[in-house]
Amino acid sequence: MEPVAPAEMPDAGEAGRQGRIAAALLAQRGRLLLWVPICLGLGSGGWFALRVEPGAEAYLGGALAILVLMTLGRWAGEVAAPLVWAVALMLCGAMLAGARAHSVAAPVLGFRYYGPVEGRIIEIDRSVSDMPRLTLDRVVLADVAPHRTPERVRVSLHGAQDYVTPEPGLTVILTGHLSPPAGPVEPGGFDFRRNAWFERLGATGYTRTPVLVLAPAEEGRAGLAVFRMRMAISAAVQEHIPGAAGAFAAAILTGDRSAMPREVVENLRNSNLAHLLAISGLHMGLLTGSVFAALRGLLALVPWLALRFPIRKAAALGALAAGAFYLALSGGAVSTMRAFVMVSVMLVAVILERRAISLRSVALAATLLLVISPEALLGPGFQMSFAATTALVAAFGALRTQRERLKRLPRWLMPVLAVALSSAVAGAATAPYSAAHFNRLADYGLLANLASVPLMGALVMPAAVTAAVLWPFGLAAPAFWAMQMGLEWILYVADRVAGMEGAVTHVISPGGAVLPLLTLGFLFTLIWCGRMRWIGLGAVAVALALWTQASRPDALIADTGGLVGIMGPDGRVLSRPRGDGFAAQVWLENDGDGGDQASAAVRTGFTGPPHDRRAALGDTTVRHLAGKTGLKDLGERCGPGVIVANVKVETRPAGPCWLLDPVDLRATGAIALRIREGGLEVETVADRSGQRMWSP
Repeated sequence: MEPVAPAEMPDAGEAGRQGRIAAALLAQRGRLLLWVPICLGLGSGGWFALRVEPGAEAYLGGALAILVLMTLGRWAGEVAAPLVWAVALMLCGAMLAGARAHSVAAPVLGFRYYGPVEGRIIEIDRSVSDMPRLTLDRVVLADVAPHRTPERVRVSLHGAQDYVTPEPGLTVILTGHLSPPAGPVEPGGFDFRRNAWFERLGATGYTRTPVLVLAPAEEGRAGLAVFRMRMAISAAVQEHIPGAAGAFAAAILTGDRSAMPREVVENLRNSNLAHLLAISGLHMGLLTGSVFAALRGLLALVPWLALRFPIRKAAALGALAAGAFYLALSGGAVSTMRAFVMVSVMLVAVILERRAISLRSVALAATLLLVISPEALLGPGFQMSFAATTALVAAFGALRTQRERLKRLPRWLMPVLAVALSSAVAGAATAPYSAAHFNRLADYGLLANLASVPLMGALVMPAAVTAAVLWPFGLAAPAFWAMQMGLEWILYVADRVAGMEGAVTHVISPGGAVLPLLTLGFLFTLIWCGRMRWIGLGAVAVALALWTQASRPDALIADTGGLVGIMGPDGRVLSRPRGDGFAAQVWLENDGDGGDQASAAVRTGFTGPPHDRRAALGDTTVRHLAGKTGLKDLGERCGPGVIVANVKVETRPAGPCWLLDPVDLRATGAIALRIREGGLEVETVADRSGQRMWSP
């Protein structure tokens, strides 16, 4: 045998490294299913992050690439195959997002409209300003062609509205102001246009004139049976349980929050009890658990049945049917869908005599939701719901190894520990997402949950099930009374905890990479088998470090030209105490500022009369001109600086100033300015969002 030349001899260190990598990948074989929703989510998230809408050739290329990768995956070895399938799943996630976006395409109003609006009521809720709000379909607008008329519009009701009691199916007519769905109030902010696109909502607006009936609800009831049932049950519940407790009961039973007072909702948020308001895993689990226990107990009372039939499986089927009805009744929110899929997996496992709760069931629920509604990935409901569920399943799964030690504890202590642990784990898991989306942390949330969640499980939901069973016989009053007592206690706890000093910590918005990096690190730590899992904790630490270094724009300009905000020594200074209130609220929240618009307008920064406000932005002057009175101060020439006007400027002055009026801002969207060594760095919503199908 000829000797092998040194240059041809394999590197022992390199071979060892390759062997360790292969062994680490092979160790994941039992957990590959858990990576399916992660890969789909990465693909969907990447599609939503695009700034240019993909064309037909991109989708064709993606489909061909998926077919090639699926073929390669079948022939690749054990080590390479999962990596090939991971890339294929990412492409599938992107294709699903694109298919979903095109499938819901509907006309979007391209201009501001004022005139008669006709439509059928398909949703009743409340606006951000706590005004009644109607969503209409079968829309008719004066002098607007049918192919340009939005499929749905949403109108807030201002002024006296005593002429009509809104109900599902009622065809109404009103005189209203409509506009295309609004874009982000700052570059990189929440894009309502995207949400509206997936809801097929083509315009939003308001009316200050009375809403009138054009046709009775009976004529428009087709396709609204579930919605009509939901609103009928909501009204009946509120007849039995008055006040805020009744509105709370209606919200957790039917998903109807239209009667919830704004201050009550704020108290629930500031005490970290808002999750009790959303129909989620807690409610679905308590409801189906109560039905399962009741059915199993009733069937066990009949010995002939108990000895001859699998009553446990029959009770699981009954609980599954109750969960499906609850899902339909609630309107099918993301958290409710996730909860139903989880409960369904658990109950089917009971029927098949398999383990009911595992990370596989969480992965299955996430996969189904990402296939059905890829856009849900970007919402706080999806993120917080799965963060809590994943953390809880992992935590209680880890406790199984400590079963013998736990048996030594007093039996009465176990439920207390379970509630405390579940509240702490779920609170810690959802805290980053809550802080990122809502810019607040409820510092006493654990205390509020310990005082409220046990009562929700032991009294409120069982009483709700009992009321539903006894209602047809007219015997539900005691159950409604018990439910009312429990809900009033929860509202009392929320009010007291929210009113405590230091109850809320306001948090600055993170950069765009923080949440994805934090999520991937969290999931990698839970899912990966082997010592490499601790890399995930490193990713979480990096994400949190990036969050602490987050910075906010030195100046923000609203897309209407009606508000300017400058970062000053005491926080953001606003040019006006009123007007563009939603933009002002979001800017301050994203700054991690707990102030309101009125207080921010009197901070040190802007000077001058109300119609001509001026502030220094580094070496540049920013002027905000209000109305025609402000334009009179503009003059024929202007010096260096930024000038923002809230009315159209017909004759533009000569000079080096940068003038922005509503016409300019309609094209760019809101603007963010940052001070840099070379001058001002400008970023617009149009630059950040790109040209997507929901963007103008």
